[in-house]
Amino acid sequence: MAPPLVVGIAGGTASGKTTVARKIHEGLAASRVAFIDQDSYYKDLSDLALAERRELNFDHPDAFDTDLLVHHLRVLKAGVAIDKPVYDFVTSTREKRTVPVQPGELVLIEGILVLHIEAIRRELDVRIFVDAEDDVRIIRRLTRDIKERGREFDHVVTQYFRHVRPMHFGFVEPSKRHADIIVPHGGNNETAIDMLVQALRGRMARLR
Repeated sequence: MAPPLVVGIAGGTASGKTTVARKIHEGLAASRVAFIDQDSYYKDLSDLALAERRELNFDHPDAFDTDLLVHHLRVLKAGVAIDKPVYDFVTSTREKRTVPVQPGELVLIEGILVLHIEAIRRELDVRIFVDAEDDVRIIRRLTRDIKERGREFDHVVTQYFRHVRPMHFGFVEPSKRHADIIVPHGGNNETAIDMLVQALRGRMARLR
């Protein structure tokens, strides 16, 4: 049995990475696709008070349990299922439950630092960077953090200037140079996504 094709999708916060990953998944629905997101691998912060958790830098490479993520990637590549962690973004803690992920012909992984962290990058066969305008990303991030993650407006803005923006220019944006393909205009670029789906379908066919 041929090893799966491993595709990494990176990009700035709220750039549309998840949307691109979902549309690729949908476009390849006839194939077995395993999907994991880097956000599920944030380190568990349950030993800290909530106020302390909120002040930490979640956009730095050290915020992630990269060892577990890389291990899970290798397990999926070996054709074995994993139990993916579940992260609670409201409390910034890892839940006790996990989500089973079955191996597939294609393994999709998305996250802001998927192309920056070398240990992850080495596991990838195809590297994609999703680009989007800064103002669009900021509004999306603001809306998401307030509506979905229980953050206050002032906290989100402070965190953006203190952590998100410097980490984007320090780690995320420079990782674009590692990309094989850059998708402009985020998850709304149907033409680019359709071309990606066709290219990945052809690549998987050659691996069979």
